[in-house]
Formats: sequence, C-alpha cells, structure tokens
Amino acid sequence: MFEKFTAGARAVVRGAVEQADRTGSAAIGEPELLLALLERTDSPAAGVLAALGVHERRESVADALAQVRRRGGVSTADAAALAGMGIDIDAIVARVEEAHGVDALASDGTAGRRKRVRRPFTAEAKAVLERALRIAVGRGERSLGDEHLLLALTAGPGPAGAVLADHGVTHDAVVRWLDGTRGRRAS
Repeated sequence: MFEKFTAGARAVVRGAVEQADRTGSAAIGEPELLLALLERTDSPAAGVLAALGVHERRESVADALAQVRRRGGVSTADAAALAGMGIDIDAIVARVEEAHGVDALASDGTAGRRKRVRRPFTAEAKAVLERALRIAVGRGERSLGDEHLLLALTAGPGPAGAVLADHGVTHDAVVRWLDGTRGRRAS
C-alpha cells in the first residue's frame, strides 16, 4: 500500500511516528496523524487546513486531542451527550486520576514496561490509511497524498474527525475545497 503514497503522505506517516515519540504514546493513532498533518505547510492538506482556519488554531486542536486522550478516547461531543444523561466524564476522569495517577485513562498499558523501538499503528489509524487509499482510488487519482489522509480522517468516526469537526473542518468542506482547487488547476 505504501508504494502508492506520495512523498507528502509518507512525510505525514513519519511525522505521526515523531508525534508518538513526543507524546510518549506507545502506538500511532489518529491524533498523531492529525498532528503530523498540521505540521505540513506546502501541500494540498495544508492548503485546506489553512483555508479553513485550522493552522491559526493549531494549539486549540492539539489541546482538544490531548483532552480526548486524557478521557480515554471520549470526544467532546460524546462527553456532552453523556452529560445530557447525567454522566460527568470530567468527574470520572478526575476520580480515576486521583486513584491511579494523571493520564491513567490515556495509558496504553505499557507503564513500567520497556519502551518499544518501533511503535505499531492502532486499528483506527490503519483504518484511516485504508480509507485514504479507497478515497484516492474513488477520486480517480493514481497516488495517495496527504489530502487523502485528511479526507479519511474527516470521513470516519474517531477522535481526529471529531476534533476537526469541532473546529469547523468537515468532510464536505474538505471535498469542496479540494474539488474547487482541482477545478482551478484544470482551467
């Protein structure tokens, strides 16, 4: 599959590995892929994210991803839905952290173990990569670029897509922007 990746898409995957190193995550997931996309400056995905105002709000996106991780993967929308049923996720997280330490829900079960040299991709991150390939093929494009990774993150359920949606980046908005630039290039 990686032979179809452009240099930009490969840079995102390498960047996701670096993000996992920085955050101490034992696996590469959607949040790391999104953070790596946010580091891009001269690519189709960077153009979309800049046009939709996300680059100026990078810190807000990173903070939101950290909160999702701290809550064990529960998105802001899910937390709000649970609050509507009388379940206070922040209170639960606080009690768990009081008993088990800060970021206990974010733990991947490797505490006390030797760090892995090579981090695996989570099932969700693998699904994003596969979805990106299907999107590229479906759009009639021969290679998979970072824009396809962004489309895949916004097309499926997951923490990265939820955080992007909270910041005004939806799948439809990304498609419109990409199709608009494709039309301008063709003319």
